[in-house]
Amino acid sequence: MKSAKLTQLLNITYPIIQAPMFLVSNTAMVIEAMRGGIAGCIPALNYRTLKELRAAIKELKTAKVAGGAFGFNLIVNKSNIKYKEQLAVICDEGVDFIITSLGNPEETIKKAHTKNIKVFCDVTDLKFATKVEGLGADAIIAVNNLAGGHRGNSSPEDLIPQLVKNCNIPVISAGGVGCKTDIDKMLSLGAEGVSVGSPFIASIEADVTEEYKQACVQYGAEDIVLTERISGTPCTVINTPYVQKIGTKQTWIERILNKNKKLKKWVKMIRFSIGMRATEKAATKATYKTVWVAGPSIKHTTAISPVKNIISKLIN
Repeated sequence: MKSAKLTQLLNITYPIIQAPMFLVSNTAMVIEAMRGGIAGCIPALNYRTLKELRAAIKELKTAKVAGGAFGFNLIVNKSNIKYKEQLAVICDEGVDFIITSLGNPEETIKKAHTKNIKVFCDVTDLKFATKVEGLGADAIIAVNNLAGGHRGNSSPEDLIPQLVKNCNIPVISAGGVGCKTDIDKMLSLGAEGVSVGSPFIASIEADVTEEYKQACVQYGAEDIVLTERISGTPCTVINTPYVQKIGTKQTWIERILNKNKKLKKWVKMIRFSIGMRATEKAATKATYKTVWVAGPSIKHTTAISPVKNIISKLIN
């Protein structure tokens, strides 16, 4: 495991990234990740203001230890109106790496590289993998169909070997990892590291509700379903009674409007805004309207545990 290229890219002990999770990831989790010899990443959108984002980076820089690394996730498409300012703050303060999602990473790669910041790009297929490699990405995050949240369409068995064969930069597998056996499997397929999210939701350090954490303990892989009711793009959530009640498909009017090329973008932005507010309420306060994002790897979550114990399960 220690010979995987991700350890060399980030100077970490184990080739594992604690994945950026909207509303879940925080500095306490990443600090424990670094102490455990892995990398941690936080979505920049978890901070409402640039001042808060800057303070988080300073805190992580102060807490950084040998064998660990930290980074931030940027949504790089037009839906994130804060993107350019967030990128400027991240580059100004300095981090170890950036993970880009949902858009063209060209500007991020260029600006980050002037500050010696590595850039890893989320991709779900070979087309976008070769594109980001051509733009200068340092590694590919291969999001497979076992990932939590916005997942890919291909299995790790199909996706990883295809990317490894056709790309010259390291491939990091995202999705379907909850224990060391899963990591060994992804590395055997050719991945140079893994990104792990859902198992860390039920960590003591996470700021989400105890109900959300307990749901990750109570439910299993068979309870994960795809819904279009959060962002307009299929997203994996726990199949709670509330999710069953509202259904997982777009409304009839959304389906009609999505067929209009001029209106499609605005419909998706409105659905994203509504869905994110619902997700935030479920994650941060007790409510019967429970929309909890998670992936099938929660099947390995048997208790609410400290981050250090979750890391131990991944490496031992």
